[in-house]
Amino acid sequence: MKTYLLLLSITCMAALHPILPLNAQSPLPPVVPIWDGNAVELQLHKVADGIYAIQPTTVETETTKGIPQATSGGFIVGDKGVMLIECFLNKRLFDQEIKLIRSVTDKPIIYAINTSDHGDHCFTNYLLPASTIIIQNDFAKENLGKNFGNIKQFMISLFGANRGIEEAKYRPADITIARNNTLTVDLGEGKIVELINTGTAQSPADLFVWVPSSKVFWAGNPFIGESPTIPWLFDGYFLEPANNLKKMYDLLPDDAIVIPGHGRITNKAGIKYTIDYVQSLKKNVEDAVRKGLSLEQTKQAVTMKEYDKGYTLFNWLHFNFNLPNAYKDISSSLAK
Repeated sequence: MKTYLLLLSITCMAALHPILPLNAQSPLPPVVPIWDGNAVELQLHKVADGIYAIQPTTVETETTKGIPQATSGGFIVGDKGVMLIECFLNKRLFDQEIKLIRSVTDKPIIYAINTSDHGDHCFTNYLLPASTIIIQNDFAKENLGKNFGNIKQFMISLFGANRGIEEAKYRPADITIARNNTLTVDLGEGKIVELINTGTAQSPADLFVWVPSSKVFWAGNPFIGESPTIPWLFDGYFLEPANNLKKMYDLLPDDAIVIPGHGRITNKAGIKYTIDYVQSLKKNVEDAVRKGLSLEQTKQAVTMKEYDKGYTLFNWLHFNFNLPNAYKDISSSLAK
């Protein structure tokens, strides 16, 4: 991957993808809000020297029970200042983030990274100091710029009204990273951070954060959490995410410290469940398509109960998004 110096602003934008995650015909999850932004409490986890995760207080007890968790983020402290990873859903959570940062350092927040264009990763960008440099992948900036109102409504549909989402204001990224590119940032004190846009791994807006010296990896939405969590592949894609999830998984050393997008801190083995589920779904749907099964027949045949281990959103995601997107992409691919 080509590496750019941070002083360069990479402004080439990807074409806007027309599919929004949910529309009027899409079924809502079994419980709304999926998690409550008015109730989440955040805590600090030191994962390496000068490197911290910010996570819900419930991740240790609830991740493996299959209870969906709020967004995880964190920050890195170098001699030049702080890099913040994720700007959370509402002001209440953003204020908790800042309080946790200030419990460690009074250095300025010089960079803020959004790993997705979903609002729980970027809706409080507008509360950052004007001097903070916001970094996203290029699709995220374009999609937020054109569809901010729609994305707010999407987030309200999943996370409820009167959760502070309505107050969110669009603040554009200052620097964007093109598909199949990596931006390397030197924070000083040996804190070299790689921001990786590998293409769609959950959505076209994905960005991964990797600190090679400490082997710390922010996995974002592509790797939601450990078992029994399955991925949220509801942006209309399957084959590209299947390839890129494996690519990122293979990048990691076995002893990497992995901070999932919505789960407790784990390691490479902890996120293999996502890889196994996606590869199994791919094989099963390929078999169904080769047999000439329709989408509805494939849903009947590819229940994948071996992966239904208690995640409360399993049926909603598997049958309404993951499997149909796999069927669409695989049918198209095999027809060529």
